[in-house]
Amino acid sequence: MGRKRWGIWVAVLFLALTPAQWVSAGWGGLLDSLKKTVGGGESGLSDSRITDGLRQALEIGTANAVATVSDTNGYYGNPSIKIPLPESVQKVERLLRGVGYGPQVDAFELSMNRAAERAAPKAKALFWETIKGMSFSDARKVLNGRENEATLYLEEKTRGRLLEDFKPLVHTTMSEVGVTRSYQELDAKVRSIPFAEAFSFDLDRYVTDYALDGLFHMLSLEEQKIRQDPAARVTDLLKDVFGNR
Repeated sequence: MGRKRWGIWVAVLFLALTPAQWVSAGWGGLLDSLKKTVGGGESGLSDSRITDGLRQALEIGTANAVATVSDTNGYYGNPSIKIPLPESVQKVERLLRGVGYGPQVDAFELSMNRAAERAAPKAKALFWETIKGMSFSDARKVLNGRENEATLYLEEKTRGRLLEDFKPLVHTTMSEVGVTRSYQELDAKVRSIPFAEAFSFDLDRYVTDYALDGLFHMLSLEEQKIRQDPAARVTDLLKDVFGNR
């Protein structure tokens, strides 16, 4: 016998065996319990409605996050996700600025962030493809999980693919916005300075990793808005699903 039908039979039997005065006094509480039993969960929402709500929330959240980081200064103007100079560059930054290479250092940092801003829109299609494949069990886990549970779910499902897709795109974009040229100029200058170590790191991977970190950070902020702020639930479905948590 299914869970809902079993709950109804238990409720009927309970009513038949309980004195009328007790039933009257406890009627409200019994109805609440019955409603939860028949509804299949604390929220009383069906799996399909919860899944639809989570999908809609993720579609809205990912669209907003991608749009935010894709704007000019989406990375560079946001201290929480701005891509910093690589550690090896930071070690000689003062030295480079001291010999007149400050503008080149600044140009290098700016161009890395510009590359991330240009590459970010690529993520949207993969996000939405993954969202469409969300299962009922995934949706319930996400709804009842941590404040960033949906972001963690999406990162687990997409980060590997995004890394593969982003890295060549970032490489091309870096050439277009001058990252590679700026890096080469700085590296050549460092090599000419006595006792200074030349740069040695994977620039494409460095920018790609930071770009994805920033994107998922912004997505987590969008998720928190929907979970915590009723005003951010811009559709009836979101109000229904997240308002019943």
